[in-house]
Order: sequence, then structure tokens, then C-alpha cells
Amino acid sequence: MSTAVQEIAANKCFGGWHKRIRHRSAVLNCEMVFAVYLPPQAGPATPVPVLYWLSGLTCTDENFMQKAGAQRMAAELGLAIVAPDTSPRGDDVPGDPDGNWDFGKGAGFYVNATQEPWVRHYRMYDYVVDELPALVEAGFPVTARRSVAGHSMGGHGALVCALRNPGRYRSVSAFSPISNPMACPWGEKALGRYLGPDREAWRAWDASVLLGQASERLPLLIDQGGADSFLETQLKPQALVQAAQAVNHPIDLRMREGYDHSYFFIASFIDEHLRHHARMLADPAG
Repeated sequence: MSTAVQEIAANKCFGGWHKRIRHRSAVLNCEMVFAVYLPPQAGPATPVPVLYWLSGLTCTDENFMQKAGAQRMAAELGLAIVAPDTSPRGDDVPGDPDGNWDFGKGAGFYVNATQEPWVRHYRMYDYVVDELPALVEAGFPVTARRSVAGHSMGGHGALVCALRNPGRYRSVSAFSPISNPMACPWGEKALGRYLGPDREAWRAWDASVLLGQASERLPLLIDQGGADSFLETQLKPQALVQAAQAVNHPIDLRMREGYDHSYFFIASFIDEHLRHHARMLADPAG
């Protein structure tokens, strides 16, 4: 488990607190920083549910918290938000050997690496699903009611975490997710290096494949910008829709014409996602 946490920043925000926390991760073998927004309702006697937000390539914990404008609605809904980093960090953590931005540091892809030299540090799936929630639930006034969402690489991560863990999350949503990583350049590069050349091993980390095996029919809420420059080559949302339709898995893909891949897009619709998660988290039957 993780060692003691260190608060490195705290800002009052819409009556609650945005905090940045540093801790030593046993899973990732390095120091990590994550952000948490605690709404004004959160307290020892009134713990609140949590939305885990997974960010995309090149991001840290700061991108979503500073650009999405989510705190106002989270404060209104009484919803905590936790935003981890997107990869392990540190001088001894290997990055892309070619120095590119789409692999390595900032690009952990939310998988558990099995190949050298990545296996020692790149276990972002275990970190997001197990280690981080245990740390958050032990140290902050939150409940074990969890939802998960993300953007791009983080949208892929959110879908995979939910589909692989029935019962762990009350809801899942994504903006512009990498829907079929086995069939796009970003995914092929990441899965090939982290998991090795055997494409059969990649199937456990592809949402479009996992849908056919899912034992839980957790509805998928997806927003996708129609003017996203990565839409056709990297994101491939129709693969996800086809996979969901094949097994009658509920999916709501909302194409947003004129919107791109940026946080301008996310900020435009984040309130709708937060309301969706808050309804599911409040449902006693969920």
C-alpha cells in the first residue's frame, strides 16, 4: 500500500477545496501526485461519492482540474472528483526511447505492463482501480460509491476499468475515447510495447472487445466532437457502437458537430456528465 500522503497545494473553490496530494506508490514504484476536489458537503459525518477522472495523452492531474470547469457543478451536486496523473514519473522511470509524446511518461494508457523495461513502473490500471481508491477512501471524507470518466486515452481507461470490474463503479462516461486501441496507431504502439507483440494479449485492454464479454450492462455515455482531428484515425467510436449493439449493451454516443478534441469541448458538456454520474451514484439500486 501507499505510504503517508503530503498535501502540496490547497485552494478554496465554490465552497469546497481543491487539493494536490503527493504520495509514494507501491504499485508504480515512484512518487505520484493526484488532485482531489472535495465539495462543501464533504465532512467526517457526511462523506460524499467520488468521480475518478482519467486524463489523456501528455496530461497530468492539473489539466482537468484547471480547464474543465467541473468544480461548480460538483459543489452543487455534492460530488468529489479525483484526478490522478496519466503515468508514473521520475528520473528512474523510462520514457519513450524516441522522445515522442504519445508513449511513456504522460502516456501510461491505464494498462499493466508485462514487458521490460516498462513492467516495473507502468501499472496504471492497478493504480487507478485499486491503490488510489484505497488511499482516497482511507484519507478523505468520501464513500466507496465510485464512478469513472475520462478523455481520449483516459476515456479508453475509464471504459476498460468499468468493463473489467463489474460492480465496482456505479457509472462510466467518456469524452472522445480511444475506442478500439488494437486498431489505431496510438493503441498499437502502446499495447505493443507495454504488453509485447502477441495481439491476443491486447484484447483484455480494448473496450470494443471487452463489451462482448461484459457481465454487467453499465450504460456507456460517450460525447465525441465531430470536428476532432483524431476521430477517424485514432478514436473510432463506431467500433464501440457496433460492439455494443452486437450484445445489446446500452450506449449513448452523442456526436457534437463542430467540436474538437480540446478542453473547450469538455468544458461545454462536463455538467451533463456530472449530473449523469450524480444520479447513478445516488440510486440505491445502482
